Amino acid sequence: MAADWGPVVISVVLFVLLSPGLLFQLPAKGKVVAFGNMQTSGLSILVHTIIFFGLITIFLLAIGVHIYSG
Repeated sequence: MAADWGPVVISVVLFVLLSPGLLFQLPAKGKVVAFGNMQTSGLSILVHTIIFFGLITIFLLAIGVHIYSG
């Protein structure tokens, strides 16, 4: 029986890319978008969480990404 690694891989990649302040922060303090500032706020955490939920739903439910091992 092969394990489905699709949800795990997609979730880890999106988590790293959408960590507020790592690559970008939406919204930033005083600006709409800031890149690589390594700071965060409660509002940016909420926005990045909504973006993460939307993308993970699209990739896993709508597109159906599956990566099998074994």
